[in-house]
Amino acid sequence: MPPLDNDAFEATPRPVISRGNTYPAAFELATHQHRRGQLLYASAGTIAITTPYGAWIAPPERAVWIPSGTPHAVRMIGAVMTHSVYIEPEVTGKAGEACRVITVSPLLRALLVEAAEVPREYDPDGRDGMLMALLVEEISRAPRVPLELPLPTDPALASLSARFLEHPNVAEGIDAWAGGLGMHRRSFTRLFRRETGMSFAQWRQQACLLAALPRLAAGDAVTDVALDLGYESATSFSTMFRRALGKPPTDYRAA
Repeated sequence: MPPLDNDAFEATPRPVISRGNTYPAAFELATHQHRRGQLLYASAGTIAITTPYGAWIAPPERAVWIPSGTPHAVRMIGAVMTHSVYIEPEVTGKAGEACRVITVSPLLRALLVEAAEVPREYDPDGRDGMLMALLVEEISRAPRVPLELPLPTDPALASLSARFLEHPNVAEGIDAWAGGLGMHRRSFTRLFRRETGMSFAQWRQQACLLAALPRLAAGDAVTDVALDLGYESATSFSTMFRRALGKPPTDYRAA
């Protein structure tokens, strides 16, 4: 039987549906969107999601919530196995109307794996229906993780930001950015915060953090990652990393 196309799959008459996929390393899904809200979880590998509003990274034990109708592209870092859940807008509950990275608890992980085996047109009043209802509740309750990076919409600032994301360096200064836009430092600072909701220093650090995670997941040495991102030592990088995520970078490298 040929696989269902996305429209037919999403039209399945159930409030919550799920499926799994496998992708080779470096595979990219071009920008697309879903009528339903989507939780994208990689049980193996790391995923990077980009939308018009920002970028999100989901390393192991994390997942990304993508609200209905949100255009997004996905890049696979390493070989990836995903478990996706698609939820009708009227039952998304407290999952939210903005993209976010969430912690995947052992219970949520087990539900995601089990849901991938549930028939598309399951009995909503039976065991499978209860499983899907519990899955939605656990998604709504999952703690948010600060693994996101707002992207500016101002064309000139967006261009500078895109260049920085190609080669992030924590030592790059605000004066260089302001000069590149022909602006005074104070005016640039106001523009940057208005566009991203963050200070330049916060955004720069977050960009470096998100650049580090895929490399750590791929097995790169902490010292190599730290120095490539402009940190003076692995110790200073590890201090920042632990402060941001509550764990040392070696934990993510091991995972």
